Amino acid sequence: MRWNRVLALVGLLLPASVQAQESFKVEPLKEAPPSALAGPIKETLNSEGIRIVDDQGKPYADIWFRKATPASGKPAGPQGPILFPTLKTGELIGALRFPDEGRDFRDQAISKGVYTMRYGLQPMNGDHLGASPFRDFALLLPAAKDKTLGDLAQKLLHEESAESAGTSHPAILMLLEAPESAPKGGPSIVHDEEKNTWGVVSTLNLVPNGETEAVPLPVQLVVIGVAQL
Repeated sequence: MRWNRVLALVGLLLPASVQAQESFKVEPLKEAPPSALAGPIKETLNSEGIRIVDDQGKPYADIWFRKATPASGKPAGPQGPILFPTLKTGELIGALRFPDEGRDFRDQAISKGVYTMRYGLQPMNGDHLGASPFRDFALLLPAAKDKTLGDLAQKLLHEESAESAGTSHPAILMLLEAPESAPKGGPSIVHDEEKNTWGVVSTLNLVPNGETEAVPLPVQLVVIGVAQL
């Protein structure tokens, strides 16, 4: 009986995140992209967004993907550790808003506010061994500083993204292929129980060079969860 009481007391003292696994879902967000975004960027985004809420209905993040994303060609599958070789480093893929403090894939604190999302590749150096088998990420940049629609050079991309976290490392969200098990017909969220990550599954509409018709590319943006090193 004494041990039962001790165990019960320990359970009461544990943080809520340990006592019960938090869960998330997505909802349609019938709201235009935030006014904090620069006009040229805002005009390229979908007129409505995706909202991620926790199991209490509290919003965690809002996302607006780009209406049409330039690409060097049609989706052709991975090239080694690069899942999306037709995307260009530094190009805009969307925007994100944290209504409260959020976290990135490195568990860096990201202040509440609006951020652009640009495509980038994890550098090939020893600092990132084990972080992910793939190199594709969405980098978060402060909307107040990211004013031009054009692609950003890698050095500037990393420097401006690091300002989002207030550190020397860019603020990143992992970008993966959408799992085949994901529900069809609209945005959804998937949970990787082993890694304890939550990813929003949606579509990037790619427009290959020299073409006018968009080609849908299902992707998964990991918005909750951190690298397990």
